[in-house]
Amino acid sequence: MKKCDHSTKREKILAEAISPVATELRLLDAGDLIALLRLESYGNLADLVSSAAELYFHPGTVNFGAGGEYTLEWSGQPQVVLDLEIKPRGVSVYARLTLADRLAGIEIDHIAFQDPCDNPDANTAFLAQSLLEARFLPSAPPMAVAS
Repeated sequence: MKKCDHSTKREKILAEAISPVATELRLLDAGDLIALLRLESYGNLADLVSSAAELYFHPGTVNFGAGGEYTLEWSGQPQVVLDLEIKPRGVSVYARLTLADRLAGIEIDHIAFQDPCDNPDANTAFLAQSLLEARFLPSAPPMAVAS
C-alpha cells in the first residue's frame, strides 16, 4: 500500500487493537510456525490465528490470510510474517503481522471501507470505532452473594 499521512495513524490503531492476538501468537514456538509456513499448512495456521483471535474479537474478525514468510538464518533470531485479514463491521483490512523475538509489528497492505467518506480522518475514526466494537469487552467480576 502506498503510504500517506493517515496510513501511520491507521497502522497504530490496528497495532493497538491486534496486540493481544500477536502476544498469543508469540507464545507459539517460532520453529513450529516456520514449519507450518514451509509445508504450506495454511489450514493449521488459520486455526492457530483463529484460536488466538477468539479470545479478544468476535468470530470472523481476525483471520489468517493468503500465506506468510519467515527469516531463519544462522546469525540471527527467527522472524515470522503472517498475512491477516481483519474484518470488523464496514471495513476490510489486509495486513502483515511480523512476529519477532521480543516485538511484533503490523503493516497494512490494503484497506477498504464499505461506505468510505471523503474525509480520510473520518474513515480513520470509523476504523477505530469498528475495531472497538468487534472486541470482546471484559466482563465484570461476579458479585458475592450475601448469605
